[in-house]
Amino acid sequence: MAKKLLFPEDARTWLRRRYASQHRIWLNGDGTWPLRVLLGEPTEKTVAEDAGLVRQWVEAWTRWHDAGEVEWLERQWPRLGTQRLPCRLQLSCAADVARIVGEEQRYQRASQRVDRLTAAWRELSGSPLLLRHYDELADYPEPEFERLFALLRWLDLNRDSAHYLRQLPIEGMDTKWCDAKRRTVITDLLVAMRGGSEPLEFHELCGLRRPALRLRLRVLCPEARQRLGGLGDVEAPIEQIAGLNLRPACALVVENLETGIALPDLPGCLAFMKLGNSVGVLSRIPWLEGARVVYWGDIDTHGLAILSQARAVLPGLSSVLMDEATLLHSRALWGREPVPFPSAQLPHLTAAEHTLFTALRDNTWGPNVRLEQERVPWPYAMEALRRAVRGVG
Repeated sequence: MAKKLLFPEDARTWLRRRYASQHRIWLNGDGTWPLRVLLGEPTEKTVAEDAGLVRQWVEAWTRWHDAGEVEWLERQWPRLGTQRLPCRLQLSCAADVARIVGEEQRYQRASQRVDRLTAAWRELSGSPLLLRHYDELADYPEPEFERLFALLRWLDLNRDSAHYLRQLPIEGMDTKWCDAKRRTVITDLLVAMRGGSEPLEFHELCGLRRPALRLRLRVLCPEARQRLGGLGDVEAPIEQIAGLNLRPACALVVENLETGIALPDLPGCLAFMKLGNSVGVLSRIPWLEGARVVYWGDIDTHGLAILSQARAVLPGLSSVLMDEATLLHSRALWGREPVPFPSAQLPHLTAAEHTLFTALRDNTWGPNVRLEQERVPWPYAMEALRRAVRGVG
């Protein structure tokens, strides 16, 4: 054939691609309608060469009973006479396309919900923050969408409630329902409703009270435990930790929880565990002033990035077991860092730490080498840790 003839399944395939790329903007009323799909334009010569194929093509479109309208034309040819041929499939709206590609119910549901949301909040009309959540609008069960709508309405009317999430007077609302994925939907829609462009932190945007940051602390000094009534393993909001009557000579910051739990008694010492990127909160604890702070994390690019972040708020902080010697000592225990830290700008590393970071990033010892804290042999780690606590080496 000089020009490919589109059979119904070919047209469906083409429409599926168009639907996948355009259905979100169609919800906004955009797009050029009617949409025309050209079905082919055989000549007399090409029909004569493959009359059977052309006959199948004509019959296939004669049997078309789906959405849209098949337009026909008549051709008068010298040898073949008058022939009635399909020329294009015309679709009047996005709902026609959705029906053809098997998305009719989802598109209709999403469209109705967009209409309801934009009727309630005019600012949502045409917002890309709304349209990016097509799948949620199309797939949420009705009770779930009603819960989302009620939540948006309540938050819009009570912008600074200072409630905890658990206190919101919305039927079916609980903290498990409001998981990370749904929070993204909620923040995007609230930002759009308020004329913003970028999502903000969830609790701040909603006017809700953020649960207190909790710290896990092990008191490794026997004398300090006596002053705390024997408590040696404490988890509490940071404000309460900051109010404790402690004056340690040394504070360890240990990234791995299991490692922190296994630490032995160390006079004059305590340990914070599993802070991750929140390590900067230690600057809010007044009794750490004057204490020696030692950080022990994974030897990988992210571990060194956290170390740099920690030293930005605690300038006197030192590191332990985060050096080339420790890395090479445990070569048999190396793993792979899934995704290295994206930036090389770590201004608070020492020269030796930055050299180690650069070597890891440049794959000096192999691709994405890492040594996780919990893999360092315990006797080796305890010897280095005791020296660090005493300020030796």
